[in-house]
Amino acid sequence: MRLLIINPGSTSTKIAVYEDENEVFSQSISHSTEEVAPFARIVEQKGFRKDIILGVLKEKAIDASSFDAVIGRGGLLNPIPSGIFAVNERLLEDLFQGIQGEHASNLGGLIADEIARPLGIPAYIVDPVVVDELADWARLTGMAEIKRRSIFHALNHKYAARLAAKELGKAYEDCNLIVCHLGGGISVGAHLKGRVVDVNNALHGEGPIAPERAGTVPAYDLVNLCFSGQFTKDDLKRKLAGKGGMVALLKTNDMRQVESRIAAGDPEAAVVFEAMTATIAKGIGGAATVLRGTVDGIVLTGGLAFSRKFIDAIVERTGFLGRVFIYPGENEMVALAAAGLRVLRGEEKAKIYS
Repeated sequence: MRLLIINPGSTSTKIAVYEDENEVFSQSISHSTEEVAPFARIVEQKGFRKDIILGVLKEKAIDASSFDAVIGRGGLLNPIPSGIFAVNERLLEDLFQGIQGEHASNLGGLIADEIARPLGIPAYIVDPVVVDELADWARLTGMAEIKRRSIFHALNHKYAARLAAKELGKAYEDCNLIVCHLGGGISVGAHLKGRVVDVNNALHGEGPIAPERAGTVPAYDLVNLCFSGQFTKDDLKRKLAGKGGMVALLKTNDMRQVESRIAAGDPEAAVVFEAMTATIAKGIGGAATVLRGTVDGIVLTGGLAFSRKFIDAIVERTGFLGRVFIYPGENEMVALAAAGLRVLRGEEKAKIYS
């Protein structure tokens, strides 16, 4: 099976070609500010990015007609269950309209369809950030006006969970796992027999302190800050997500710099590091209670999982809960390819977005 994988970001488009499980070629195509400036909306870039992708494939002498399917990263759709979804007209319409917001990942399904349709092959998206498998109780807060939302790193969560299940000699659907994606945002999910029944909203800053997320903050103090007159609504949103966490406290989102400062004896860097790892550990402990203490494993993944010091600090606090699996990196391209193969091989049925 030959697959084209498309993963759009705000300033780049990652593409890869897979033959079965083997990566044949991959490239990250950068898009300058000047190139994207003429487009009023992100989704209007679909033709521009598609042409660049096809141009790169031509340069590499890769015949587009050789593909069996095109797999794009999913975008901000309505909440959906986990899985691989066939791109249909409703899905394309909702991605283009941006029903839950503008995001570069909305281009994934749009570009996949633009390339696949003329070739007469299927286009799919896989596990977008809006995957929602929350238990009913997990949606509630103590305020009738506010409900919790499932927005997290679903693609890598599910892929890393399947890797751990394979190491355990079980099906993912037979495991209880706690999965932590450790990146600019951090999500900690309780995977109960194949469903993420509880997870923090990593996009909007809920949960642990992260490199670019404030984490859950005291509500009264946040209300006071909102009405202090010092900040606009957008200012405060950025403080929660984008400019919060390590960025706010240490003026960097680079863990390597933080570790260098700790090694040089910087006490401020050391205490922020401990606060981050401790809040992640608390999230893992909370997830263990969701699973009623029956934990087959703790899965640590994402970019920060490359840091041995960071991982060791988390494991020191949580290792007693169960076996720990470490899969560094975001693993998005291989996760998209693996899902596509499952459908093409008949191991999983593609879902229909409606």
